[in-house]
Amino acid sequence: MIRKSVTRRSVLKGTAALGVGALASRFPMPAIAQETTWTLANSLRSLANPYHATFAKGGEDFAKTIGAKYETLVTEGNSEKGISDIKALLQRTGGKLIVNVDPNDSPDARVIVEEVQKAGGYVVTQWNKPDDLHPWDHDPNYVAHMSFNGVPTAKAIAQELFKAFGGEGGIVAVGGILSNVPAIERKLGLDQAIAETGGKVKLLDFQPADWNEQKAFDITQAWLTRFGDQIKGVFAANDGMGMGALEALRQNGLAGKVPVTGIDGIAEAVKAIEDGEFAGTVAWDPLWTGGMGLAIPYAVATGKLDIAKEPHAHREFYGTGIIVTKATVEAYKNNPPKVDFNDFWGKSTGQIQYRS
Repeated sequence: MIRKSVTRRSVLKGTAALGVGALASRFPMPAIAQETTWTLANSLRSLANPYHATFAKGGEDFAKTIGAKYETLVTEGNSEKGISDIKALLQRTGGKLIVNVDPNDSPDARVIVEEVQKAGGYVVTQWNKPDDLHPWDHDPNYVAHMSFNGVPTAKAIAQELFKAFGGEGGIVAVGGILSNVPAIERKLGLDQAIAETGGKVKLLDFQPADWNEQKAFDITQAWLTRFGDQIKGVFAANDGMGMGALEALRQNGLAGKVPVTGIDGIAEAVKAIEDGEFAGTVAWDPLWTGGMGLAIPYAVATGKLDIAKEPHAHREFYGTGIIVTKATVEAYKNNPPKVDFNDFWGKSTGQIQYRS
């Protein structure tokens, strides 16, 4: 099992435009001797991804407020590794583990939940899980599932892309791992935006790049050869892939001429918006998701919250996405999202709805 310590230096790149915000805690330092026998961990795909680096930083920030041990588990896109690392950490901690996990793939969530419940730990999942897997069926160990409503936000950012090139012409689009819930939702949002143009915007090609910047770069290079000036804009299902597409445009002298949109709100994307190379992004506030995904189960584990008595809207909920464009980027940077670990559901925008 590989465990990586997260330092301020290692995530500075991913957090520069987000800001740490105001951290508050209901768990004062003087009273933690017994409670901090729990180990906290975030499990994620890669610290090379600025979104996940900031997600890890949020977990580290919360752990510091209570003086708890904190670890980051990195799957590197390997489901078997992600599950094995969590099982190993459960064994090493004797089940005294609180884990906030962004599963590499949706089916992984069920295995992780069952392993954590069997060991007596507590788990929150993010983004990916099967539709029929619910926290209230695994009380109290499966505390919550957190996500964001990808369809309307992807539709909105796609519409910003269309506006950036005049609302008529061809686009190309790179997607995430096809079985991932957010990848599915973001493609659906894009399709809805295209349909509403009445044929004015045409999708020249769509290819999955598996959330990978290098793959997005390679795919975009091939598209530029294949489609040339038919490409009026590039839609990327996350900012990392958007940056890969942007680099391909830069190498062909097209940065700022062919607009790009992404999703995540990473620092590089925000800077690209300021520079006129990105038409927009959607900021998810990963400091909040990375920290709150540990704060809620910690309250459950230490008896401060009876999660079984909470409504379903507090067990499976959407967070707040912020559309950032050229018109709003200055206001966004001047008022970065703030994190209050006392306010468990203050940024919730309602219960998750399923389309299947």
